[in-house]
Amino acid sequence: MKKIKEVIVVEGKDDTKRINLAVNADTLETRGSALSDETIEQIRQLQESRGVIVFTDPDFSGEKIRKTISAEVPNVKHAFLKRKDAVPDHKGSLGVEHATPEVIRQSLEHLYTEDEDVAPQITQSDLIDAGLIAGSAAKQRRIRLGDLLGIGYVNAKQLPKRLQLFQVEKSDFNHAVEQINGGINE
Repeated sequence: MKKIKEVIVVEGKDDTKRINLAVNADTLETRGSALSDETIEQIRQLQESRGVIVFTDPDFSGEKIRKTISAEVPNVKHAFLKRKDAVPDHKGSLGVEHATPEVIRQSLEHLYTEDEDVAPQITQSDLIDAGLIAGSAAKQRRIRLGDLLGIGYVNAKQLPKRLQLFQVEKSDFNHAVEQINGGINE
Protein backbone atom coordinates (compact mmCIF):
# COMPACT_ATOMS: atom_id res chain seq x y z
CA MET A 1 0.00 0.00 0.00
CA LYS A 2 1.30 3.42 -0.98
CA LYS A 3 2.68 5.55 1.89
CA ILE A 4 1.75 9.24 1.85
CA LYS A 5 4.35 11.56 3.42
CA GLU A 6 1.99 14.48 3.99
CA VAL A 7 -0.71 14.51 6.65
CA ILE A 8 -4.20 14.38 5.17
CA VAL A 9 -6.73 16.74 6.76
CA VAL A 10 -10.20 15.18 6.80
CA GLU A 11 -13.47 16.01 8.53
CA GLY A 12 -14.03 12.95 10.73
CA LYS A 13 -13.05 9.48 11.89
CA ASP A 14 -15.07 7.72 9.16
CA ASP A 15 -13.03 9.64 6.57
CA THR A 16 -9.82 8.47 8.29
CA LYS A 17 -11.00 4.84 8.18
CA ARG A 18 -11.77 5.11 4.45
CA ILE A 19 -8.46 6.84 3.65
CA ASN A 20 -6.60 4.05 5.47
CA LEU A 21 -8.29 1.44 3.27
CA ALA A 22 -6.82 3.19 0.23
CA VAL A 23 -3.36 4.36 1.33
CA ASN A 24 -0.98 4.31 4.28
CA ALA A 25 -1.35 7.84 5.66
CA ASP A 26 -1.65 9.87 8.81
CA THR A 27 -4.73 12.06 9.11
CA LEU A 28 -5.84 15.03 11.16
CA GLU A 29 -9.59 15.22 11.77
CA THR A 30 -11.19 18.66 11.94
CA ARG A 31 -14.33 17.30 13.65
CA GLY A 32 -16.61 19.79 11.93
CA SER A 33 -16.51 22.95 9.87
CA ALA A 34 -15.82 25.34 12.79
CA LEU A 35 -12.04 25.05 12.95
CA SER A 36 -10.55 25.96 16.32
CA ASP A 37 -7.40 28.06 16.67
CA GLU A 38 -5.73 24.95 18.09
CA THR A 39 -6.58 22.91 14.98
CA ILE A 40 -5.31 25.66 12.66
CA GLU A 41 -2.06 25.80 14.66
CA GLN A 42 -1.67 22.01 14.38
CA ILE A 43 -2.17 22.25 10.61
CA ARG A 44 0.45 25.03 10.43
CA GLN A 45 2.98 22.90 12.31
CA LEU A 46 2.26 19.85 10.17
CA GLN A 47 2.60 21.92 6.99
CA GLU A 48 6.07 23.05 8.12
CA SER A 49 7.26 19.59 9.14
CA ARG A 50 5.59 17.14 6.72
CA GLY A 51 3.23 18.99 4.40
CA VAL A 52 -0.56 18.89 4.40
CA ILE A 53 -3.18 17.63 1.95
CA VAL A 54 -6.69 18.99 2.48
CA PHE A 55 -9.19 16.30 1.51
CA THR A 56 -12.68 17.38 2.55
CA ASP A 57 -16.18 16.43 1.49
CA PRO A 58 -17.47 17.92 -1.80
CA ASP A 59 -20.17 19.96 -0.07
CA PHE A 60 -20.66 23.38 1.54
CA SER A 61 -19.03 22.42 4.85
CA GLY A 62 -16.06 20.82 3.11
CA GLU A 63 -15.52 23.95 1.01
CA LYS A 64 -15.75 26.13 4.13
CA ILE A 65 -13.03 24.07 5.83
CA ARG A 66 -10.88 24.15 2.67
CA LYS A 67 -11.18 27.96 2.37
CA THR A 68 -10.42 28.52 6.06
CA ILE A 69 -7.29 26.35 5.94
CA SER A 70 -6.11 27.95 2.69
CA ALA A 71 -6.50 31.42 4.17
CA GLU A 72 -4.59 30.52 7.35
CA VAL A 73 -1.93 28.06 6.12
CA PRO A 74 -0.13 28.87 2.85
CA ASN A 75 0.89 26.29 0.25
CA VAL A 76 -1.20 23.36 1.45
CA LYS A 77 -2.07 20.80 -1.22
CA HIS A 78 -5.65 19.98 -2.15
CA ALA A 79 -7.26 16.71 -3.22
CA PHE A 80 -10.80 16.76 -4.56
CA LEU A 81 -13.55 14.19 -4.87
CA LYS A 82 -16.20 14.38 -7.54
CA ARG A 83 -19.64 14.72 -6.01
CA LYS A 84 -20.81 11.53 -7.74
CA ASP A 85 -17.97 9.57 -6.07
CA ALA A 86 -18.96 10.74 -2.58
CA VAL A 87 -22.63 9.70 -2.57
CA PRO A 88 -23.69 7.30 0.20
CA ASP A 89 -25.31 3.94 -0.58
CA HIS A 90 -28.16 4.84 1.76
CA LYS A 91 -29.46 8.09 3.25
CA GLY A 92 -26.85 10.59 4.34
CA SER A 93 -24.69 13.41 3.10
CA LEU A 94 -21.84 13.46 0.60
CA GLY A 95 -18.52 12.45 2.07
CA VAL A 96 -15.03 11.07 1.68
CA GLU A 97 -16.20 8.12 3.80
CA HIS A 98 -18.39 6.97 0.88
CA ALA A 99 -15.67 6.97 -1.80
CA THR A 100 -14.07 3.74 -2.94
CA PRO A 101 -10.39 3.17 -2.13
CA GLU A 102 -9.60 3.38 -5.87
CA VAL A 103 -11.28 6.79 -6.19
CA ILE A 104 -9.40 8.02 -3.11
CA ARG A 105 -6.08 6.87 -4.58
CA GLN A 106 -6.88 8.64 -7.87
CA SER A 107 -7.79 11.86 -6.04
CA LEU A 108 -4.53 11.75 -4.09
CA GLU A 109 -2.56 11.36 -7.33
CA HIS A 110 -3.99 14.65 -8.66
CA LEU A 111 -3.07 17.26 -6.09
CA TYR A 112 -3.23 21.02 -6.47
CA THR A 113 -1.28 23.72 -4.64
CA GLU A 114 -2.69 27.21 -4.56
CA ASP A 115 -0.66 30.10 -5.93
CA GLU A 116 -2.28 33.55 -5.94
CA ASP A 117 0.74 35.23 -7.56
CA VAL A 118 0.21 33.61 -10.96
CA ALA A 119 -1.45 35.75 -13.63
CA PRO A 120 -4.85 34.37 -14.67
CA GLN A 121 -4.84 32.40 -17.91
CA ILE A 122 -8.62 32.14 -18.21
CA THR A 123 -10.53 35.38 -18.64
CA GLN A 124 -14.05 36.35 -17.62
CA SER A 125 -15.03 36.35 -21.29
CA ASP A 126 -13.70 32.76 -21.60
CA LEU A 127 -16.04 31.77 -18.77
CA ILE A 128 -19.01 33.55 -20.32
CA ASP A 129 -18.30 32.07 -23.77
CA ALA A 130 -18.15 28.61 -22.19
CA GLY A 131 -21.57 29.09 -20.59
CA LEU A 132 -20.17 28.77 -17.08
CA ILE A 133 -21.37 32.06 -15.63
CA ALA A 134 -24.72 32.95 -17.16
CA GLY A 135 -27.56 30.84 -18.44
CA SER A 136 -29.90 28.15 -17.21
CA ALA A 137 -27.31 25.37 -17.45
CA ALA A 138 -24.36 27.33 -15.99
CA LYS A 139 -24.44 25.62 -12.58
CA GLN A 140 -24.52 22.13 -14.12
CA ARG A 141 -21.68 23.11 -16.46
CA ARG A 142 -19.60 24.36 -13.49
CA ILE A 143 -20.23 21.11 -11.62
CA ARG A 144 -19.01 19.15 -14.66
CA LEU A 145 -16.01 21.48 -15.13
CA GLY A 146 -15.01 21.00 -11.48
CA ASP A 147 -15.24 17.23 -11.91
CA LEU A 148 -13.25 17.18 -15.15
CA LEU A 149 -10.49 19.45 -13.82
CA GLY A 150 -10.50 17.90 -10.35
CA ILE A 151 -10.91 21.26 -8.61
CA GLY A 152 -14.32 20.76 -7.01
CA TYR A 153 -17.48 22.78 -7.44
CA VAL A 154 -17.60 26.55 -6.95
CA ASN A 155 -20.21 29.18 -7.72
CA ALA A 156 -19.89 31.61 -10.64
CA LYS A 157 -18.33 34.33 -8.48
CA GLN A 158 -15.61 32.02 -7.11
CA LEU A 159 -14.83 30.18 -10.38
CA PRO A 160 -12.25 32.65 -11.77
CA LYS A 161 -10.35 32.65 -8.47
CA ARG A 162 -10.41 28.84 -8.19
CA LEU A 163 -9.07 28.45 -11.74
CA GLN A 164 -6.30 30.95 -11.00
CA LEU A 165 -5.41 29.55 -7.58
CA PHE A 166 -4.99 26.07 -8.98
CA GLN A 167 -3.13 27.31 -12.05
CA VAL A 168 -5.46 25.61 -14.50
CA GLU A 169 -3.85 25.82 -17.93
CA LYS A 170 -5.89 27.36 -20.73
CA SER A 171 -5.45 24.18 -22.79
CA ASP A 172 -6.83 22.03 -19.93
CA PHE A 173 -9.74 24.43 -19.52
CA ASN A 174 -10.51 24.35 -23.26
CA HIS A 175 -10.31 20.54 -23.31
CA ALA A 176 -12.75 20.31 -20.39
CA VAL A 177 -15.16 22.76 -22.08
CA GLU A 178 -15.02 20.63 -25.25
CA GLN A 179 -15.95 17.57 -23.16
CA ILE A 180 -18.83 19.46 -21.55
CA ASN A 181 -20.05 20.50 -25.00
CA GLY A 182 -19.96 16.87 -26.11
CA GLY A 183 -17.05 17.29 -28.50
CA ILE A 184 -14.85 14.70 -26.81
CA ASN A 185 -15.70 11.53 -24.97
CA GLU A 186 -14.00 10.88 -21.64
